[in-house]
Amino acid sequence: MSSAEDPTVQAAGCVLWRRSPGSGDLELCLVHRPKYDDWSWPKGKLKRAEDALAGALREVAEETGCRAEPGAELPTLRYLANGRPKQVRYWAAEAVTCDFTPTDEVDRVLWLSPEEARARLTQPHDRPLIDALLDALHGPRPAGGAD
Repeated sequence: MSSAEDPTVQAAGCVLWRRSPGSGDLELCLVHRPKYDDWSWPKGKLKRAEDALAGALREVAEETGCRAEPGAELPTLRYLANGRPKQVRYWAAEAVTCDFTPTDEVDRVLWLSPEEARARLTQPHDRPLIDALLDALHGPRPAGGAD
């Protein structure tokens, strides 16, 4: 099936992370979109014929002001958005430099611990990406939560 016949919206984004400047702890970046009044990962629709990873990094730069170093590809999310199927490919990405400027699309960013990010994310389908990121950074954790 050609892309012209496929109604699926193609998008890409990143689970953007850094080490806290103060404590060195892992922090994740969430963006607030005033149009939806939600907290989510930086992501957006791909431009025509745009490579998904290039689009993910472009969206991170546009929404957060961060230049990011991509890492492992994370699970792809598929869900309905405004009645249309949407597919969002995600990558882990380390923030290298950041200079956030609020826009109409994203008016705030927060850097949160994984636990705080899990609680703040608006959409439940976004939460499993936190565990996928932690696995990508540290390797799978043993079942039962013991390290």
